[in-house]
Amino acid sequence: MSMANTPEYDNLWGHPKPLWMLFMAEFWERFAFYGIRWALTLYIVSQFFNGDSSGQAFASNTYGSYLALVYGSAIFGGYVADKIIGAQHSILIGAVIMGSGLFLIMIPNQQFFMIGLATVIVGNGLFKPNISNLVGKIYKTNDKRRDNGFSIFYMGINAGAMISPIFTQWLASALTDTPMMDNYKVVFGAAGVGMLISYIWFYFGRRQLLGMGTVEKSPLRTKNLMLVIGSAIISIAPIYALMVFAGAQTLAWILFVLFIALAIMLIINAKRDGKVALDRVIACLIMFMFNVIFCMFFEQAGSSFTFLAQNIVDRSITPTADFKIAWFQSVNSISILVLAPLVSLLWLAMAKRQIEPSIPRKFALGLLGTGLGFLVLVYALENLLDANNMIPLWPLAACYVLHTIGELCLSPIGLSMVSKLIPVSLAGFAFGGWFLSTAIGNNFSGILAGHISGETGMTVASALGGFNFSFYLLTGGGILLFLIAPMINKLMHGVK
Repeated sequence: MSMANTPEYDNLWGHPKPLWMLFMAEFWERFAFYGIRWALTLYIVSQFFNGDSSGQAFASNTYGSYLALVYGSAIFGGYVADKIIGAQHSILIGAVIMGSGLFLIMIPNQQFFMIGLATVIVGNGLFKPNISNLVGKIYKTNDKRRDNGFSIFYMGINAGAMISPIFTQWLASALTDTPMMDNYKVVFGAAGVGMLISYIWFYFGRRQLLGMGTVEKSPLRTKNLMLVIGSAIISIAPIYALMVFAGAQTLAWILFVLFIALAIMLIINAKRDGKVALDRVIACLIMFMFNVIFCMFFEQAGSSFTFLAQNIVDRSITPTADFKIAWFQSVNSISILVLAPLVSLLWLAMAKRQIEPSIPRKFALGLLGTGLGFLVLVYALENLLDANNMIPLWPLAACYVLHTIGELCLSPIGLSMVSKLIPVSLAGFAFGGWFLSTAIGNNFSGILAGHISGETGMTVASALGGFNFSFYLLTGGGILLFLIAPMINKLMHGVK
């Protein structure tokens, strides 16, 4: 299968040369992914409900299901690359499929739109986990540059996520004479072009990898490639059915059953390795449940926050200029680029003084920071409404920044936690559990946003009720996790 030994790569700017090729391929993929994120729910309401706010609940549920299946598909995409066709071909096939889906959702037909989303899900599952895997493989095991390399790669992710909403919003308003809010098809087309650039960039740049992540050419490889392509195309149908016929509520039960089954498999296998391994698996599963809570509320960014920005936020900057809805999606990425180094320095400074929070307490801080963001919105909805029932721009922007701080306390720690707590023999299952917990939380995010909008669309009262609930649940979860952290640390048996 994939080459076991890391080749000797030429260096460029202090890192293996392929890192920069992977950086740009990921930049354009994230450009495509985040390019449609801000527009999906707005497009559904505008195109399929003629702008009637009663469509907000359906749009939010669809968005949550879409995100859940995107994360769920990553589990299968990693398996396909590792066991069948290698990471390189998985990335190339995934890029073509994802790009096809992005162009499909341009068709103003609800059935084609849902088929397009299902196609994007399949392509993303083949692409996303495997390009990250290649970043790790271009460094030798003991290479001290590895962590810094992933940090650079992470910057590429956020650079694409930052630029995409700004550019696609501008493009939508510049290419047509119709109101910007009706130009979502331009946004989807731009995302499709971004995915095409990602494919071309990786196709020609993969020579730099010197065979890493590929399978030797043979009749078996050709047969497996055809098998994977055929299976990927066929899998679009059940994913489409899950979104259209099962719905978010049924999908929640399916994901829950999968999570329970995976948890049982982890526990059974860990028992064979003794009490320490079992305790660490239990600690991991507890943290997965708190990740569900975090994702449920963090991913309001693409649903309820979007409708809040559209209907209840006064986005006027000057009498002739507005802060565009799409730009809110860039606030998160800009905040990460600015705050991530500061948070890392904070952890290092605290570690030197031996006061760095444990993994569970970092998670707890993540929940509390996210809850604080909702508290800002609650305050604004209760105290800052103007004569038109609109709140100022700054509370929503502040909420995005606070959610970013919460994300930095939790998300980067999660994958590191899994790698430290779980034996190598169970790592695949454990990482699958992390992504599955994220998928469950994302699906719940759509269900929650649908309840906030209700049958008639978001109002000040419904937003206030939903965001109050969000604040109390996140705060309660954070306090609970902070209190039980010593118990979880005990289960970790010395892992920091």
